[in-house]
Amino acid sequence: MSVAIITGSAGLVGSEAVTYFAKRGLDIVGIDNDMRAEFFGHEASTRWVRDSLHRKVRNYRHHEVDIRDTEQIENIFARFGTNISLVIHAAAQPSHDWAASNPTMDFTVNANGTSVMLEATRRFSPEAAFIFMSTNKVYGDRPNQLPLVELTTRWEPAPSHPYATLGIPETMSTDGTLHSLFGASKVAADVLVQEYGRYFGMKTACFRGGCLTGPNHTGTQLHGFLAYLMKCAVTELPYRIFGYKKKQVRDNIHSADLIRAFDEFYKAPRSGEVYNMGGGRHSNCSMLEAIAFCEEITGTKFQSTYVDENRRGDHIWWISDVSKFQRHYPHWKLEYDVPHILREIYELSVDRWRGTCSTAARATSSVS
Repeated sequence: MSVAIITGSAGLVGSEAVTYFAKRGLDIVGIDNDMRAEFFGHEASTRWVRDSLHRKVRNYRHHEVDIRDTEQIENIFARFGTNISLVIHAAAQPSHDWAASNPTMDFTVNANGTSVMLEATRRFSPEAAFIFMSTNKVYGDRPNQLPLVELTTRWEPAPSHPYATLGIPETMSTDGTLHSLFGASKVAADVLVQEYGRYFGMKTACFRGGCLTGPNHTGTQLHGFLAYLMKCAVTELPYRIFGYKKKQVRDNIHSADLIRAFDEFYKAPRSGEVYNMGGGRHSNCSMLEAIAFCEEITGTKFQSTYVDENRRGDHIWWISDVSKFQRHYPHWKLEYDVPHILREIYELSVDRWRGTCSTAARATSSVS
């Protein structure tokens, strides 16, 4: 019996990993206590995903446990011991906006929770591959120091700059920059994952994600760029855009492409690795470009308001250079681009979103 422990198992990355590795024959132990609903409200709850996993994935067992609870986490690891061959740690407080409202919870979830997971792995299953879902926010706002050129629909680095062709590599410094409190808590966790790899020889990797997306994303205003953008396009909710003339650029990686990268690492793990992981030059868009895609797919005019002041520490331009990972794992490549991602989100979510809006409208009507 080979077991995969997956935290945040009802979230975007976790649920995709559950389905993928269950099909590969692993027994899946999911850990998720739906803290997303606590962070972002009832509409952000992932219980619908958890219930779907219970119905569809035969070899899945769920534990509604807080990753900061050392005793309960160690009990889970002790039960399976060296049968655990893979740990995917995707549970997190994921929003730099939300972190400012409760810095202590943000840090304990992201940093302390990661410490608990690493130590349980070291004690009970030290040979397991440990994959940590990190973030490009570990670089703070240093990307904003790039020499950027304003184009018609987006910002881009000056063509002569080394990052213009492939994007931002792992060699960018994380020091001397404004991170946001979320970025700081993820830096702490990221460095800890690296240290367990280098100091203890464990097989660990930090995947520093940009915008992660896919149809299982429960997008909200504070987290979930493309999913929430499409939700607003479908339901005609107004979307607030912050700064940079609506031309800020993000690369977007589909959760399926990400999980296939996890699988490559799992099959040939290394110690203390760091990978920038996003859509790269294959899959990226500006805010203006993403809105145009949404309008084309839904056939409706996008409703938005613009605030000239950008969010503090927000990136003007981010595209991940994924070439290091591709050198280490040459069989992996990106398959999804932004239009494909948005159309899939639309097709798999439109009925649920419209049903929710209809229910809300009926409730409002009955109250009045």
